[in-house]
Amino acid sequence: MNKLIKLPDELIINKIYLIRGMKVMLDHDLSELYSVETKQLKRQVKRNIERFPKDFMFELSRKELDSLRSQFGTLKRGAHSKYLPLAFTEQGVAMLSSVLNSKQAIEVNIRIIRIFTKMREVLLTHKDILLKLGQLEKKVSKHDGDIRLVFEALKQLLNPAQPPRKRIGFKLKTENKIHGLTIK
Repeated sequence: MNKLIKLPDELIINKIYLIRGMKVMLDHDLSELYSVETKQLKRQVKRNIERFPKDFMFELSRKELDSLRSQFGTLKRGAHSKYLPLAFTEQGVAMLSSVLNSKQAIEVNIRIIRIFTKMREVLLTHKDILLKLGQLEKKVSKHDGDIRLVFEALKQLLNPAQPPRKRIGFKLKTENKIHGLTIK
């Protein structure tokens, strides 16, 4: 466990992307963490391709790669292989440990799997919180109408409606009818 101990979790977390609705790590990031060349990693994967079904690993499309480059300044054109990168899901990363047998690769895989597990736990915790917030919101919205009624009743009690008052004083008659004729 040489330099691996010094790798902060944030460094690994920052190399996890959401592509096609899955959390994945790209081949060049993994090869950097494993201290192997990307082409060596890809070579080992291709030799053992039966271990990597589509839900474990897939190749990014040109559009996905361009989208990543536009979102992250670290993915600059020409800085990486001319080939489209491979994206590995959590299961694909776990499978890499059987393909790459170096001590560092095994240690890194263990760290990555633990981070994926922590992320899943955090998401589940957030999901529970969101569900509880939703339930609370429903309760509040049900009570919202009741609270409005209470405030309306209080306003009416504090400011009761005044019946129209009779005007007092001199009144002009604008029209008088005498013998069926209207006089103005």
